[in-house]
Amino acid sequence: MVYYLSVQLQNWAAGTVWADRLSALRLFHYITVRSAGAALTALALSLWLGPRVIAWLKRIKFGQEYADKAETAGDLKARLLSKKGTPTMGGILIILALNFTTLIWAQMNTLVELTLLSIVVLAGLGFYDDYAKISQQSGGGAKSRIKLWVQVTLALFIGFYLWSVPSTRKLVTDIIVPFYKFPVLTGAGVIGLLITTLTIVGSSNAVNLTDGLDGLAIGCTLIVSFVFVVLSYLAGNSKSAAYLQIPYVDGAGELSVVCAAMIGAGLGFLWYNCHPAQVFMGDTGSLALGGALGIIAVLIHQPFVLVIAGGVFVMEAVSVIVQTGWFRYTRKRYGTGQRIFLMAPIHHHFEKKGWYESQVVMRFYILGILCAVVALSTLKIR
Repeated sequence: MVYYLSVQLQNWAAGTVWADRLSALRLFHYITVRSAGAALTALALSLWLGPRVIAWLKRIKFGQEYADKAETAGDLKARLLSKKGTPTMGGILIILALNFTTLIWAQMNTLVELTLLSIVVLAGLGFYDDYAKISQQSGGGAKSRIKLWVQVTLALFIGFYLWSVPSTRKLVTDIIVPFYKFPVLTGAGVIGLLITTLTIVGSSNAVNLTDGLDGLAIGCTLIVSFVFVVLSYLAGNSKSAAYLQIPYVDGAGELSVVCAAMIGAGLGFLWYNCHPAQVFMGDTGSLALGGALGIIAVLIHQPFVLVIAGGVFVMEAVSVIVQTGWFRYTRKRYGTGQRIFLMAPIHHHFEKKGWYESQVVMRFYILGILCAVVALSTLKIR
């Protein structure tokens, strides 16, 4: 909106005495300026909306009163019980600030529209899941197969769309890996479609699994979002992309505005979600934010870099997969299920080992920053 308004005003002033006076509006043509504006706008909006959204969630009794699956885990029981009644669905706050800010500051193109579509669909799915948990008061929520079906359908839609449009076809058919300047495969449509689907679905669920401690998921999301602010800006700049020998994607620079808005909205939410949390993001936020990171990674042709930048998310997801798989295998083989970790996701494992919640969160932040540094190093080490 700001970009289009500035262009219209400059066109109107062309050839008049107002031309010089309105020349400063050219600043809004720069993605860096609009990204900064998006971050600040989203932060201010999130901070302003926070108390109002929290009060509204409390008023309609959208709090976590249902039994958490981890509640029976011995020394975690008191902590989990103390969090009962804290409003959930706080992801509404992030999504509202993110979408509204993007509409104000971004120059609309197909890549931005696909990202916003993913966010809205996955936020709706998460809202349905959160509401099901609250209404049932059982912690069950939506059935896993329903959530997976929606996520896969969305990911396949995006993959097929990119594949069908000549200008974006290579985002699917050419396979790019970190630390290597050339595609390792070309014309690999089916493999590319599979990678696209796994990236979006995996990222969405990995962030969802990480959302178990105050400030953990949103803080790690902020770290990864910063990485993608840089990557998306460079991918959308033909000169920078050529110099760094990374894939150039026309229009990808506008995704840095989306990432900046995500950072601003996330920082505002973290103000209320840090320990002790006044609100939880719930699946409404975690599924949408994870999906957004996944789709942005696909759209800038760097899905495997997300695995590096989101190392904490990968670690959380892998811990659940390994724990569940080993338990089922040993139960079938020996009659009694065995565990590798004291509890999964892995952040609960460290809590069981005696770490304070704040220790787990801060140490995972440190790991996230290290992963971000390695991800950014892929720009030069090729």
